[in-house]
Amino acid sequence: MIQAFGLTSNSRKDLPPAVDDVSFEARAGRVTALLGASGAGKTTALRLMLELQHGRGITYFRGRPLHRIAHPSREVGVLMGDVPGHPARSVRGHLRMLCAATGVPVRRADEVLEVVGLVSLRDERLGTLSRGMDRRLGLACALLSDPHTLVLDDPADGLSTRESHWLHGMLRAHAAQGGTVLFTTPEPKEAARAADRVITLEQGRLAADQEAGEFARTRLRPRVAVRTPHAARLAALLAKEARTAHRSVEVVRDGGNRLSVYGSTCADVGETAFRHGILVHQLADEVGDMGPGAGPLPGEPAQGSWPGAGEGIEAGASAALSGAVAVVQGGQRSPAEREPEARGAQPERESPGACRDDEAVRGSGDTFEAPAARSGRTTSVSVAVPKVTAPLSPLPPPISVRSAPSPLRPLRYELRRAAGVGTGFLTGAVVLVVSALIAVLLARVGHTPQPRLLAAWPRELPLPPAALGAGLLGALAFGDEFRHPALAADRGTVPRRLGLLAAKLVVAAATALTLAFLTLGCDAEVLYLVYGRELTEVPADWLSLSASWFGLVVGCAWAGVLAAGTFRSTTAGLAAVVAVPVVVVPLVQKALEGASLRAAAGLPARLREVFLLQWPFGGERYLAGAVRVIAQPVGGALTLSLTALVCAYLLTGLRSRVR
Repeated sequence: MIQAFGLTSNSRKDLPPAVDDVSFEARAGRVTALLGASGAGKTTALRLMLELQHGRGITYFRGRPLHRIAHPSREVGVLMGDVPGHPARSVRGHLRMLCAATGVPVRRADEVLEVVGLVSLRDERLGTLSRGMDRRLGLACALLSDPHTLVLDDPADGLSTRESHWLHGMLRAHAAQGGTVLFTTPEPKEAARAADRVITLEQGRLAADQEAGEFARTRLRPRVAVRTPHAARLAALLAKEARTAHRSVEVVRDGGNRLSVYGSTCADVGETAFRHGILVHQLADEVGDMGPGAGPLPGEPAQGSWPGAGEGIEAGASAALSGAVAVVQGGQRSPAEREPEARGAQPERESPGACRDDEAVRGSGDTFEAPAARSGRTTSVSVAVPKVTAPLSPLPPPISVRSAPSPLRPLRYELRRAAGVGTGFLTGAVVLVVSALIAVLLARVGHTPQPRLLAAWPRELPLPPAALGAGLLGALAFGDEFRHPALAADRGTVPRRLGLLAAKLVVAAATALTLAFLTLGCDAEVLYLVYGRELTEVPADWLSLSASWFGLVVGCAWAGVLAAGTFRSTTAGLAAVVAVPVVVVPLVQKALEGASLRAAAGLPARLREVFLLQWPFGGERYLAGAVRVIAQPVGGALTLSLTALVCAYLLTGLRSRVR
């Protein structure tokens, strides 16, 4: 159950708020529609409910606000706009990544793909999906963690009629199992047809909160209801007079001897029937009908529905055609001829003016043109062809056992996120090629120390290619989360949790170490092939040089992760990496070289006396090596930058929690 109280968005300069003091309920076991024209505040209301936008008011999901729920994605399934995933990721890979994020078994991805009919497209990229397939994938993402509540923003936008019926069937099935469904729509007909309760918004305020039947009777377009034993003849005459007078009139056969006339009045219909001597049993103004082909209202039996829906298209088509109206220019079918139609079967013998199945039935959807046998003319009459009332769509099986919180869950998510697209592999390949070319050019020019030669790090560049590549991959780790927010339903654009941050730092460090090792190996191999063994000899102090090299690359990767997570941008993450040697290093050197009364001379020796003598197994050597790495200009500047970025990340995360 959803309970929204006083939802109010922040004011926009001199404009009124998009949502102003909106309160409503969406009960469990029912489908609720949030209706409103474009700009009425439907999407803003959903964003306020999901705490994706700052404002006033509070929303309870089964008695708890979203920020009080430990795993929001398991309580609320959300579809807002297009599927927020990387366009290069596969459909199945995207769902498997979300399985790791929500802590559900990975087989769940295949179960929801089968339910939404995307098994054949599981290897397609998200960027290549059509609108209908994207909607199906969005519903699969919402159903992935078996949530109790579904919140969908205009889910049928851009869908065909058939796809819309399928989607509404899925929502109805979820509600039938005790779930809560809330969706927005700008179409009154869709709201009345698919929902049990309709909440209407107008200019950001609550205009009405009604049951679907009451909404259909009071807020949809009017009609003239007519009952006559000569329904087909009267329909033809009304259509003919409308064409002659150039008026827009729709005549719909509701079944049996009942007609619904749109765009006319009781007086006009009554005068037409009187002039042609047609007996009328009922003539009344009504409101609430949804127009041709809309289907029955919620809770009402379907008139002329196809028998055995879901048992075969042939039986349904036969019954539909037998229940369709035939336009006759006079006369009336006998009761014996109408009896088979009342039973939903094809009559064995038709009257001369009847519309036969093998005659030209033209048009599609809800209208067709029936030929008049006597005069040889064709009269076009809008006829409501009964729709197939499909059974409730199957839902994926419930998740009976919830997996316990595990520290490996964020790590699995991050591994699937990083390996699901080819950006990381392409970046690594470019880094290796560029590094090898720079190493060859530096060796040809000469006057470059061997450590810099193996790292392909000329003095003119602030950082070697491997460090820049590691920084870019680290920035992408958080940058892609904000650019393609796959975890949008899980408390904000990206959940600021230390588990996710730790997983990204671990994966970024492993990627950076792999890239640094491959860079050294490729550069050494290329130098050996081009210039021989002389340039590939191992330096005497290889241990400290290796520690400095790996520390530099890993530090750049971590700086990219933290900066992108703090500033919500891949560009900002890469800029923070480049700023270390360009900005921070000169500032540190200037601070250390300035005039001072005392200097920290002899600090390593004193540290060795205090800490290192008591370390077993020669641990003082490793600690001394780490101190030497940090004491270098780039190492010290990188350490300072990482410390500042960690503090900034924690501060922004704490600030978002306080809000």
